[in-house]
This record gives sequence, structure tokens and C-alpha cells, in this order.
Amino acid sequence: MLAVTPNRGIDPDFLNLPRAEIAEAALSAATAAGASHADVRIHRISTEIIQLRDGELETAVVNRECGLAVRVIVAGTWGFASHAELSPFVAAATARRAVHVATTLAPLNKERVKLAAEPVYTDATWVSSYEIDPFDVPRADKIEVLAEYSGRLLASDGVDHASARLTAVKEQTFYADTFGSSITQQRVRVLPVLEAMTIDAAAGSFESLRTLAPPTARGWEAVAGDEVWNWSEELAELPSLLAEKVKAPSVMPGPTDLVIDPTNLWLTIHESIGHATEYDRAIGYEAAYAGTSFATPDKLGSMRYGSPVMNVTADRTAEFGLATVGYDDEGVAAQSWDLVRDGIFVGYQLDRVFAPRLGQERSNGCSYADSPHHVPIQRMANVSLLPSDEDISTADLIARIDDGIYIVGDKSWSIDMQRYNFQFTGQRFYRIRDGELFGQLRDVAYQATTTDFWNSMEAVGGSQTWRLGGAFNCGKAQPGQVAAVSHGCPSALFRGVNVLNTRIEGGR
Repeated sequence: MLAVTPNRGIDPDFLNLPRAEIAEAALSAATAAGASHADVRIHRISTEIIQLRDGELETAVVNRECGLAVRVIVAGTWGFASHAELSPFVAAATARRAVHVATTLAPLNKERVKLAAEPVYTDATWVSSYEIDPFDVPRADKIEVLAEYSGRLLASDGVDHASARLTAVKEQTFYADTFGSSITQQRVRVLPVLEAMTIDAAAGSFESLRTLAPPTARGWEAVAGDEVWNWSEELAELPSLLAEKVKAPSVMPGPTDLVIDPTNLWLTIHESIGHATEYDRAIGYEAAYAGTSFATPDKLGSMRYGSPVMNVTADRTAEFGLATVGYDDEGVAAQSWDLVRDGIFVGYQLDRVFAPRLGQERSNGCSYADSPHHVPIQRMANVSLLPSDEDISTADLIARIDDGIYIVGDKSWSIDMQRYNFQFTGQRFYRIRDGELFGQLRDVAYQATTTDFWNSMEAVGGSQTWRLGGAFNCGKAQPGQVAAVSHGCPSALFRGVNVLNTRIEGGR
């Protein structure tokens, strides 16, 4: 294994790019052409995907994208242009194109752009909290680790197939604007997944289970070895859990008390809180891709989103969070703030344009573009449910239930275009009887409206149950963009949630 180098700096080859010269050329050209504001972003992103099937390599690719983007405001109207070549001459030409776009669109614009104020950050630098850069690890070593993990699963009785996949991303940005900010950042994230499958050829059916290791803003240290995630324990347990799942009885549908593990609840938070509290959705600015939001501005400060034990924050500073940055793509410093306090809806996620529309003096730093050739848009922070101040374990929550279900791991989901009516499944489901677990169940989904669900939350676990989950592929906008985001939460107890039998619902 490579030696650990904590708090590493930004890669020298990125620092050696003509960042200052490109910024000077772009910003000067934009203002000379009539822009009242301009910002330039150099964006380089590397993505590696390695995939094995039954221990044999299927995919090993690295995609690299690099370019510059210029945004301008002319007569209160946005203009944008980008280019793949990094040179001062091209940057100036790109800036003039952006001004031309804004000038052309200005007669059609009925709402003039106003940016919220932000302090100036000169020569600022930020690097995420990882130890081993996965792009420094030889590909052969990464394949060897994934193959060895696959071998552990395949060696177990009842596992017919095993897949392994690693996605690693390194993202580097340089931002500068006419206010005077200049910011260089680098962050790394990894997503390792192992899956075991069993097949019943006679019945023509199959079942599978995935590892629960979350995607994380760490490096190779989260994949190799057990220091960050206990791969040895999980891979050893997975075959027996899969065998139990295959034989598990089907669930009886109806109102049911649930204890939901963080490995499942993070996704419900993402869909029913994270997207619902994006201000652009709430005002209908974002509507065509996955809809708007029931959490409209007239409800801010008054709507009971959930029970009094519900406290939710948006946080761009959480260590190892996938949406954690030092500064967003508009030069706004990372922050943490409340979305739901004591069950009441109290906050939105904002960028520098939407903050003034809500009457806020400052953005809370939610601007991001996934490519140098995409316009920065309002994107999700790490949205998390806070744990209880009390020392409450998952077992304590389970002990409160006479007859219910404990849900572990995420799987499929569905939610409507207002982030209100939803249905979620999971990977494993355990019957609870008289406060104890009594084996697995199958074919479980839970269904509710957002406010009914969160108001049914009776208790949350303490900090020892809190875990950071998340996803690499949150989609939004047209043209579509993806963003990585984390969601932390404790285990939580819900009363009387409607449970469906997915086999019956599917007509089987």
C-alpha cells in the first residue's frame, strides 16, 4: 500500500496551468466588451471506472475533461461560453463570445440578474480530506484488490456471481471574478461496490445483496484495508445474509412501525428533503427535470415538515461529504445552515442569484457545474438529519416496537414531481417482535407523503448511530448535470407507515 500523505496539496501540474493569465485575459476582455460582471472557471475532472464480473476484468477506463468557462452579466442578463483550450488568447475570445450571448438575450430578459454580496477571497486554496490519491495507485493494484474481494464472495456456497466496481473522481477548479476573488480547489471521491448474486435456475429467479459502504470524499484508503470501512466483516457476512434473504417470508402489507437504518434513510432524505428545499424548484424555475417542490416560499417559517425531533441541516463543510467544498462555483465560502428546526421548515438552499429573490443578503454557497462546458446552477449541499443529544442506540429504538420492521440498505425508489408522494424499498428487512429482531422479510416497500412520513418520526438515535451516506449521480437541469452529494442521519423510529408487498403490487 502507498504511504499515507495527509493534507496533501493541489497537484503541481494543475498549479502550473496559466491560471492568472487566463483570468486576467478573460475578465479584462469581458469588461472591455461591456460586461458589468464576469467570472472565469478552469475546471479539470478525471473519472476512473474499474469493473469486474466474477473476478474477471470487464471495464477499466479513465475519462479526463478540462476546459475554461466564462460567465458574464450584460444589462442584467447572463451570458456564457466555454472552450477546451487553456490559453489567455482563447480565454479572451471566449469572454467576448459570452458577452455576445448576453447582449443577444438581453431584449428577451424580463428579470434582471442581481448577485448577492460576498467577501473577496484572494489566492485562496482548499483541498478535501483524503489521504491516498486513487489516481496515484497503479491500476493493477486496484484491480487486484477488487478481484480479491470478489474471490471472497465467490468462495462462499450459494453465491453464483459476484460483481465489483470502483468509481474514483478527482476534481480541480480555479475560479476568479471581477470582484477580485481567485480560488483554487481540489477534491477526491471514491465509490466502491461489491454485489453477490444467487440464482434459482429451476424457479427462474434470482436474488442479490450489495455492500453498504457509502461513497465518500476520501481516497484509496476507503477501498483497500479495513481502517475506513470493515470490508473483511461485511464480505464475510454477505453470503449468509443473502442465503437468509432467499428463504425469507413475504411481508404482510399495512400500517407498520419502522426503524430505518441510516443506510436506507439517507436516500429518503435526499429525495423528500434535499430536492424539496432547493429554492429554484420551490419557485418553479427548475421544473422540467424531476419537477418542482411542495415546499413553496409561503410555507417558510410556518409549515410543520415533521415531528419536533426532526432537525435537518444543509452543510457544505462536513468532513468527507461529497458536496463539501471550500468555495462554490460563484466564489461563495462553504457554510452550514438549518433547513428544518424542531420540525418546522425554516430554510432553503440558495446561490448568488436566488438569495436576493428570497430577500437574503448572502448566498449559502450552492452553485456548482459538473463540467467546464456547463453553466453553474443551484445544487444540493450535504443535507443531513441530526442525531439525538441522548445516548439512544439502534437496539433501543427497536426495543420500543412490539411488531414492526427494521430496514437496512437502499434500493429502488419513486417520488412525484412535487417531492411529496413517495415509495422506497431497501436491501434487507427484519421482522421486529416484542422489541427484538426475528429474521428477514422480503418484498417490502414503504409509502407515504413527505410530511406524513416525517411527522410520524417518534425518535432518532444518538450520535453513535449517525452515518454519512450519499450518491455520485444526483441529476438536475437541462442539459442534464450530475453532482455528488452526501446525507448523514441516525437510525430513526417511525410509527404507522404504510408498507406495501411489492410482489402483490406487481401482480405476482
